[in-house]
Amino acid sequence: MLFSTDQLHKQDAPKSVSVHVITVSDTRSAETDTSGRFIRNLLENNGHKVASYYIVRDDPEQIAQLLGDLLGRADGDAVILNGGTGISRRDRTYEVVSQVLEKIIDGFGEIFRFLSFQEVGSAAIMSRAVAGVSRDKVVISVPGSENAVRLAMNRLIIPELTHMVGTIRK
Repeated sequence: MLFSTDQLHKQDAPKSVSVHVITVSDTRSAETDTSGRFIRNLLENNGHKVASYYIVRDDPEQIAQLLGDLLGRADGDAVILNGGTGISRRDRTYEVVSQVLEKIIDGFGEIFRFLSFQEVGSAAIMSRAVAGVSRDKVVISVPGSENAVRLAMNRLIIPELTHMVGTIRK
């Protein structure tokens, strides 16, 4: 049987991974955080474990502290952040995440913006979605809107999460 290159690369990937989920927002609560809930539900529905879930304010120090703590824990293979990736004064998630990344997965942001452009048009240029590797963990940061989270999770994160984690482990 012939396998595609994609299948060959993914065959050694773990079947499931453990993920920390962070919602960055000054206004969301556990009850109103529909994007964070969607991320957690989709992860679990695809056989992954949600190691932890937090809501943190749009404050660079708080984001950095929590992200650093989670990257130091042994119970997670990845961290997914949603929110704070825009260009308003309060949006600082990109700056914090970029500082901790040892390797940037350029294609993630590029393809996310391309897919976003197909849905929302030129407003996609304001997205600062980013992904990379830090301390042998995948770190992914996406906008907090429900549509953006659905797009990122369904089209990029769920299809490639175990592949990324497996590649880091090599």
